[in-house]
Amino acid sequence: MITVKQVRDLVNQRIEGTDIFVVDITVSAANAIRVTVDADSGVSIEKCIQVSRQVEHNLDRETEDFSLEVTSFGLSEPLLLHRQYVKNTGRNLKIRLSDESQVRGKLIKVTDDYIQLEKILTKKQKKEGVEKDLKIDFKDIIQAKIEISFK
Repeated sequence: MITVKQVRDLVNQRIEGTDIFVVDITVSAANAIRVTVDADSGVSIEKCIQVSRQVEHNLDRETEDFSLEVTSFGLSEPLLLHRQYVKNTGRNLKIRLSDESQVRGKLIKVTDDYIQLEKILTKKQKKEGVEKDLKIDFKDIIQAKIEISFK
């Protein structure tokens, strides 16, 4: 059976020295391999093809049959890695916290331990003097997604 470590090693050989990074790798029991990548400068189809070729050309189909899918991180997917938060500084996020509350705001700072949001306040909240900046520890984040705006 093909392992995640095998695939990760092959991908890392290809992306070393680039701004591409691995978000997730899964390998099913049937050897269906799925690699999700992102890059600080964005992921083109060419970058996905290069990663795909690296993996495909270094695994032997005669030994073990497999399917391979290399995709870029999608905007509808939750952020998983610290590096993704850094990359998305300045964008609006919708965050679900460990207490099941939700908060929306512009990501203005990322440290090793927390993020800082500039909350999107309603007129009522502004009138009530609700604090605009919010510091959130990574351990308190259940899910964070980029909010897409068509304005």
